[in-house]
Amino acid sequence: MARNAPPRWDRKMQQRLARGEAAALGELYDRFAALVHSQAHRMLDDETAADLVTREVFGYVWENPDAYDPKQGSMRSWVARLTHRQSVRRLREEADSLPDGTDGTAGTAGTGERSGAASPAGLEDRVRRATAAARADYIVESMPAPLRAALELAYVQRRDYRQTATDLGVTEDEARRRLRLGLQLLSTAHTRPLEGFSPPGYGRSL
Repeated sequence: MARNAPPRWDRKMQQRLARGEAAALGELYDRFAALVHSQAHRMLDDETAADLVTREVFGYVWENPDAYDPKQGSMRSWVARLTHRQSVRRLREEADSLPDGTDGTAGTAGTGERSGAASPAGLEDRVRRATAAARADYIVESMPAPLRAALELAYVQRRDYRQTATDLGVTEDEARRRLRLGLQLLSTAHTRPLEGFSPPGYGRSL
């Protein structure tokens, strides 16, 4: 297999979608819907909006399977990029739809915190923070199960590395190694939040 060739599942899925197999869309949805919804919800902080983005992303995939470019990464990465783009679009549409006096540039009464969040600078800051959070979610979901399990024990369940080692049935050195690798992966979500996550010109836009 060529070095940059996509996994066999990705190639077959694209072919099945291109043939219009409804069962393929169902399989894709079962595999990635939780990822799409959680990423959209993290970015939009709204359950209804996340539901809409989830439907829009899978609708786009169903109608445009040829937009997936295997040279740019896995289908999972493609779906995550589509989710990111659509979520950012909704954030900007939300800001554009605010009435005069709540855009951070006009009016002062009653605008409060919403005004700053809806200003151009505030919106871009929200997009950057949401992108970093979504990338962190994606990294955690994509990392090997042993690293993910170690991070969950240490940072969700508040185990120290000795307790983490015991729970995982590994040595303390191995627990420390897994935590260190997991944190190194997560650090890229904040040091390089946009790099490789939503590159310009990836396939066709939503």
